[in-house]
Amino acid sequence: MLSSTNAITPNGYIRFREYLQKVCGISLSDNKQYLVASRLGRILERENFTKIEQLVDALERFGNAKLKEEVINAMTTNETLWFRDTHPFKILKEKILPEMTSSPLRIWSAASSTGQEPYSISMVIEDFKASRPGVMKAGEKIIATDICTNILQHAKQGEYDSLAIARGLGADFQRRYFDKINEQTWKIKPHLSSRVEFRYLNLIDSFAGLGKFDVIFCRNVLIYFTGDLKMDILKRMHAALKPGGYLFLGGSEALSGLSAYFEIVQCHPGIVYKAKAL
Repeated sequence: MLSSTNAITPNGYIRFREYLQKVCGISLSDNKQYLVASRLGRILERENFTKIEQLVDALERFGNAKLKEEVINAMTTNETLWFRDTHPFKILKEKILPEMTSSPLRIWSAASSTGQEPYSISMVIEDFKASRPGVMKAGEKIIATDICTNILQHAKQGEYDSLAIARGLGADFQRRYFDKINEQTWKIKPHLSSRVEFRYLNLIDSFAGLGKFDVIFCRNVLIYFTGDLKMDILKRMHAALKPGGYLFLGGSEALSGLSAYFEIVQCHPGIVYKAKAL
């Protein structure tokens, strides 16, 4: 059996790091050889590659699109849960939605993973509308994007096992917003999933085809990118926001050097960034 650890040579690791950053923006640090070995081991063995350089050759020289998709899927982190960090969803319900009741609402969930974030947003909208009958008659749309194709398929199905359901989701939300398929599987109710549209998107590519948004959730993904790429993505997200629109980042992420583009709104607890007009 191939040792995937031995396959990650120093020069090969450098080449793979450069390739991964070029095609999807993910920036690996110097000491992540073990991560590459664990995530790509099965691919290396299946393709009979004894060195990671052979994988990079197959990706770069021969343009193997299917292999590229498989490698990106393997290297993408998809850690998520319902209502992650709590504060953004409370801010959305208590501050932002009351400001946006008269026109069609558009929200973008970037790096949406297995769907917990956009579906959580949909639940917040549903709760808000229930508390204020007659508001938001213009409709709502949530665009959820990710680079990982197999994760997108999972998210589109809207089905989750009991373990996934339990991660951050209260019993009340589970009862109101899911249908029980069997003892181990729950499915998001159609009126919640119908306002969510899942699309493939690489954040290093153009956002122009997505249109304009009132709110963007881009949480816990920019930490994987270089400083220059983060700056580029945030500037393009500003362009994708309507004037006065809001941007949520992850709890460990900060928006620096862009004071001309965004202002910080303190919400006690939590913060959100409001797009300035340029």
